[in-house]
Amino acid sequence: MYDPVRLAALVAVAEAGSITRAAERLGYTPPALSQQLAKLEREAGTALLVRHHRGARLTGAGELLVARARRVLDELDRARHELARLTGLSGGTLRLGTFQTAGIQLLPPVLSTFRRAYPDVELSVAFHEPTAGITAVAAGEIDLALTHAYEPGEPPSLPATLSAEPLLTEELVLVTAPGHALAGGSTRLPLAELAGEPLISMAPDHPARREVEAVLTRSGATPSVLVATPGYALVCALASAGLGVGVVPEMVARTAATPVGTRLLEAGALRRTISVVHRTGEAAPAADAFRALLRGAFGRARPV
Repeated sequence: MYDPVRLAALVAVAEAGSITRAAERLGYTPPALSQQLAKLEREAGTALLVRHHRGARLTGAGELLVARARRVLDELDRARHELARLTGLSGGTLRLGTFQTAGIQLLPPVLSTFRRAYPDVELSVAFHEPTAGITAVAAGEIDLALTHAYEPGEPPSLPATLSAEPLLTEELVLVTAPGHALAGGSTRLPLAELAGEPLISMAPDHPARREVEAVLTRSGATPSVLVATPGYALVCALASAGLGVGVVPEMVARTAATPVGTRLLEAGALRRTISVVHRTGEAAPAADAFRALLRGAFGRARPV
């Protein structure tokens, strides 16, 4: 049986007249789309396209398969809409709350997948710090909230009407200016080696970070700059400028807008768990479908 994704790729090339234009339409890179088409040709056992300097044209076999593929894809699209109506996903609104890192780094591809599967569901996204997100779900203002909790530290308390599903645990890592001596090692850095280091201390009075900051202080790091409100982008920028070292989630360090050196800390020392909070026992097809997509997407992110 032919893969519908590859059939859609072939139809897109037939309509666009080139692999490059079809790739732009589908959101692929041209090499990735070429790989999908090559796999489809192997499944078909014959050439489906003739590539030339102006683009690509269908072979006779390609024209035959495109004609059939359009019918198959139309049927699949109708089936998707009918299933959406049956499961309550043919309309309505899904209201999401997220903290900044997850909203920028992890949520967009999940939202894109959801929109393709359920185009009739209106999407609403708002930024909420974890405790505010939990409150908003409990009050019925949003349907789901992405939250986080640090170790060491107490997880946010949940009302009895809510449940939290852990999705991803990531380490906190050291960030420094590029070329800093502490960022040069290939082994994990014992926290004791932070003694005497100027620390960019992030929100030491913020409940989520309080225990993390206490661990860093006990290790002997010397607070040099205080970032009084949660803001990892600013912490990375200050570290990049050489104003001190910081400790941030690994996801933040990997995607920092400013160049930073990084180093893993001693195993299990400091971690952050990302969860999705939802109302317990409530019939919510859109929220349930989105949670299922979150499990897959966060599972592909780099866990500890």
